[in-house]
Amino acid sequence: MLRAGIVGLPNVGKSTLFNALTSTSNAQSANYPFCTIEPNIGVVTVPDERLYVLKDLVKTDTVIPTAIEFVDIAGLVKGASKGEGLGNQFLANIREVDAIIQVVRCFDDPNTIHVSGKVNPTDDIETINTELALADIASLEKRQARVSKVAKTGDKEAVLENNIVTKLLDLLSAGRFINVKEHFKEDELPVIKNMHLMMTKPVIYAANVSETDLATGNAYVDEVREYAKTHNADVVVISAKIEAELAELGEEEAKDYLQELGVENSGIERMIKAAYHLLDLRTFITAGEKEVRAWTIPAGAKAPQAAGVIHTDFEKGFIRAEVTGYDDFVKCGSYTVAKEKGLTRLEGKDYIVQDGDIVHFRFAV
Repeated sequence: MLRAGIVGLPNVGKSTLFNALTSTSNAQSANYPFCTIEPNIGVVTVPDERLYVLKDLVKTDTVIPTAIEFVDIAGLVKGASKGEGLGNQFLANIREVDAIIQVVRCFDDPNTIHVSGKVNPTDDIETINTELALADIASLEKRQARVSKVAKTGDKEAVLENNIVTKLLDLLSAGRFINVKEHFKEDELPVIKNMHLMMTKPVIYAANVSETDLATGNAYVDEVREYAKTHNADVVVISAKIEAELAELGEEEAKDYLQELGVENSGIERMIKAAYHLLDLRTFITAGEKEVRAWTIPAGAKAPQAAGVIHTDFEKGFIRAEVTGYDDFVKCGSYTVAKEKGLTRLEGKDYIVQDGDIVHFRFAV
């Protein structure tokens, strides 16, 4: 399951946003049900209208969307990398997520005091990024002290790791998130992944605005977008206050309210879509009388890998994948017609599964 950590300075709207995500009414009425695993962890199902179209066509009562886990990382402060506040604990939580959603205050409110006394999105972003970078540097320096001794013996793995650590330390000195694919070779990426560094994770800046600025944005949002352009990041404009209000409404009421505000989707939906885009993920579907279910895979995953997401036995014993494109299936209305028209294909182990593919795997145990 995809995990996204929500971070931010105190008083930027992060807690309001997370509380909206974890609202109990949300789980009963909205189209992205939520369950809370722990006080600071919750799972939201990923909105996908395709599943409900297929539900009617294959005549099932069960729909199981794929999901994203949100982890609320308590407000970071300057000095968190040195243990200020509960810094060490929070930083450990961030190391475990796939993507970071950084909530940035983009609203003026004299009743909500900013931690530094004034609203300045760039300063806020760089305060957080500096703390994450400093924590990563401290972690890498410890690793380097250990691995450099082994590297001197000529051990190939240690030499490779030591070179990677040296390069990472150099890149982190700029205090910027690192797109590792730009700077490192393919065989170096698994080594970096095992380091669980925060500054190598994809980041989305959630520009938190007032209700009146949700549709159009404001000068603060423009500032965040300019920063993101040069820092390998995505931006999503949200209003934590509106998300809290949406959580109290039924599905139809929520849709009407969003239309009145001039936006199509909730901030939660936009954050999920941005995370999928940033992590380059795809969804394939299994559909039958038992259930319609969505599964998440990385872009470029081949049929056996996709089968393994369902069950490891499917990957081990993979024979063939029976594939029908979503649009083709909807036009035909059934597997029978899709097969008659030659729109259902048998694909082998080298087939790259596409977003929206409806797949039935053939395997032998």
